[in-house]
Amino acid sequence: MRRVRYRDGAGSAHDAVVTSHGGRPCVDSDDGGRVFVADELTLALEAPATLLRPVDPPEVWCSGVTYERSRDARIEESGSDVYALVYDADRPELFLKDAQCRRTVGPNEPIAIRSDATWNVPEPEIGVVLGEDLSIVGYTIGNDVSSRDIEGANPLYLPQAKVFAAACALGPAVYVPEDWDAPLSIEMTIRDEHGAVAFEGSTSTANMKRNFPDLVSWLVRDNPVPPGSVLLTGTGLVPPDDFTLLPGHVVEIHVPEIGTLTNPVARAADILERTIQ
Repeated sequence: MRRVRYRDGAGSAHDAVVTSHGGRPCVDSDDGGRVFVADELTLALEAPATLLRPVDPPEVWCSGVTYERSRDARIEESGSDVYALVYDADRPELFLKDAQCRRTVGPNEPIAIRSDATWNVPEPEIGVVLGEDLSIVGYTIGNDVSSRDIEGANPLYLPQAKVFAAACALGPAVYVPEDWDAPLSIEMTIRDEHGAVAFEGSTSTANMKRNFPDLVSWLVRDNPVPPGSVLLTGTGLVPPDDFTLLPGHVVEIHVPEIGTLTNPVARAADILERTIQ
């Protein structure tokens, strides 16, 4: 089952389930409405309805160095073995990415890059959604946008590399699987301002060093995480070192069971300026 949220033409928000009617994909809202899906991959809806974030988490947390590829990339960028130590340790890396969705956007909304960084990358991840008892109630797609040169300069700069305007994206749906142990494939395509493919790659949660319940157990240990929060579980897809996100790029993250999370890229300063206005 997949759940989404959308806004109708009158501006009202609705919670809905992805289903089909007469052989056509659609979303049926909990209050009885129905909107047909215009694009099965992205779950984009027929106008004037638009997709929203599938959840509005009170907090978004991240785990790092959960894939070998991430460990290697962060050692390369920093020249430090601290990431290898974390990869092999019992205790995972955890950090707070956002609170009250101040920095978290949904499908088709711009993600941002920092003006004081020269090496910005997307990080495609599975996000686990926590229920009332802080157990895992679903999966969504997350993008933990990061400034690799800032973190590479010093691991203590991690918050500045990870926490800024529109540095996180979630969507397009929350997936509730029948088999919670089945691995999920993650595909990412980055297109340049002309629509040409600048990077593409894929990985699977089967390549993770840690599993989702273990990461959640560490997150909630002696920590008052509010229900409804999302934990991003790390990335196994890292573009080459000569690649950086630029305004006009578009990031597409596809997980077959969930859909495709699509976000254009903008400057964080421009997003903040529009927000203030």
